[in-house]
Amino acid sequence: MAKTVPAPGKTPPAADFEHSLDELEQLVAKMEGGDMSLDESLASFERGIGLFRHCQQSLEQAELRVRLLLDPDAPDSAEPFEPEL
Repeated sequence: MAKTVPAPGKTPPAADFEHSLDELEQLVAKMEGGDMSLDESLASFERGIGLFRHCQQSLEQAELRVRLLLDPDAPDSAEPFEPEL
């Protein structure tokens, strides 16, 4: 059985999420340092909001995929799973 390979130039969703989250963490650390000008801070804040929204959307898509896997006929009635401690 052949594996599906992502299209060239297309980053896998998990890697894209991780990259966005890493970049967001770096932006936050840089902004907390307090060494940025107002213009740099505003540009970083704007970029951070975009990254946050991208990460949030990726998480929502992942949740939907899990719900569809748990109950493909009625994803809205799928029960959320509790992580094991």
